[in-house]
Amino acid sequence: MRTAVTEMFGIEFPIVAFSHCRDVVAAVSRAGGLGVLGAVAHSPERLEIDLDWIESEIGDRPYGVDLIVPARYAGDDKGGYTLDDIRRLIPPEHKAFVDDILRRYEVPELPEDDTRTGRGLAAAGSGVVAPFSATAAGPQLEIALAHRTAFVANALGPPPAAMIERVKEEGRLVGALAGKAVHAERHVAAGVDLIIAQGYEAGGHTGEIGSMVLIPEVVDAVAPVPVLAAGGIGRGRQMAAAMALGAQGVWCGSVWLTTEEAETHPVVKQKMLAATSADTVRSRSLTGKPARMLKTAWTEEWDRPDTPDPLGMPLQPILVEEARRRIDRAAMRPGSGAEKLADYFVGQVVGSMNQVRTCRQVVYEMVEEFIDAVEKLAAQLET
Repeated sequence: MRTAVTEMFGIEFPIVAFSHCRDVVAAVSRAGGLGVLGAVAHSPERLEIDLDWIESEIGDRPYGVDLIVPARYAGDDKGGYTLDDIRRLIPPEHKAFVDDILRRYEVPELPEDDTRTGRGLAAAGSGVVAPFSATAAGPQLEIALAHRTAFVANALGPPPAAMIERVKEEGRLVGALAGKAVHAERHVAAGVDLIIAQGYEAGGHTGEIGSMVLIPEVVDAVAPVPVLAAGGIGRGRQMAAAMALGAQGVWCGSVWLTTEEAETHPVVKQKMLAATSADTVRSRSLTGKPARMLKTAWTEEWDRPDTPDPLGMPLQPILVEEARRRIDRAAMRPGSGAEKLADYFVGQVVGSMNQVRTCRQVVYEMVEEFIDAVEKLAAQLET
């Protein structure tokens, strides 16, 4: 299969896999696509370890890294908040509300020996920079560029000029996600090489325009810059539709969450396997920005009219970080309140994610269904 994206990266299939799990990234790159590691939750030490591991697994095949540097976040006009700043800014009523959720659902405290690597932001030392900021992403970018990373993407807003300059200095490619055509135009004006047009159906941070409308708008707006289609894509027919709309490949995230390789929480994975496409909601309850996730007791609690509105990024992630750790740990107990609260980001394509497969199976089945769909369309033209 040959498109501008396969030529750009030297890959067999124009399938780009976004995942926070290094095993998924490596498996998709080995299968002929391009794995992209979501690095926002990685400490610099963890990122170094994971990129070393990925490179040992994939040989000379390419892979990418995705960072989150939003165009705007709380405190950016003052140079960015530290965690100490955030602790002081979180209103008492928000802390009380989170505590109340945990109490009503009987979620126990963390044990004293809970020291998971890369976690514990709420208890981090003074002076630590806030996540989701250019300051936090700087060390991650330098680590990515010190490795064989072929591609660096920014998931929120146009990549900062310094980021684009550094990536291009090292001879790598840079991309950005866009939920509107005007956003894509700004990305291209800033100097990105590749646009990911992400529709409303997608998991995680999304805009409000559906993929069927968004993809051709972005393709027309930024031509000849190649576009990857994202949002509602997990099968070959969806891939064929996206490419018929002008995309040069697809960016998939949700479909990997129920694979054998994924590190998705076991309780959440089972929820995803049982979910329909109507069982997701866009909520600010985890990151402070609208992000599509499973509809659960957690999202319902934050959506009640008598509860506080979620805080902005990066205050909300710090507010709920320890609570989410407590929920994840306690959710393994069947029938517990924590099990009802357990949640994660996922797109509307979750309705077709109803069996566990390997990443290789997902890639090959997508390609086979894509070929079948294209051949059927070609046959219709002949009649």
